[in-house]
Amino acid sequence: MACHIFILSWHEFMISMRCYFVLTPNRIVWDSEGKEIILSTNSGQIGVLPNHAPIATAVDIGILRIRLNDQWLTMALMGGFARIGNNEITILVNDAEKGSDIDPQEAQQALEIAEANLRKAEGKRQTIEANLALRRARTRVEAINAIS
Repeated sequence: MACHIFILSWHEFMISMRCYFVLTPNRIVWDSEGKEIILSTNSGQIGVLPNHAPIATAVDIGILRIRLNDQWLTMALMGGFARIGNNEITILVNDAEKGSDIDPQEAQQALEIAEANLRKAEGKRQTIEANLALRRARTRVEAINAIS
């Protein structure tokens, strides 16, 4: 239910981050070690390394990247909250999908539907909802493209 960053030996460049992401009320999407996290926040992307300054931030709809040695794991996050401090990061989001788990055809179709719904939206509420759906669909497509 949290992403804990543990420093094994910063001076020897042996950094380990233990990550537990409660991305939905029902499941943990990620539970492993990584070297670095890049997180989309409401004020832009932030990179998280050991000894990061303590902060609390809203997590925007966007991409989460986790560096695993020489590879990057990519996830689509659907907004939430993150707290960083004492070499721990806790990330709670409404929903998430690993880029490798997203069906490219389904994601592209959802993007096209979201674009069409935005074009035909009437009124402020429909426009806001259509924009939100479009951002989610674009994020899912971006998560796929980041791993190709």
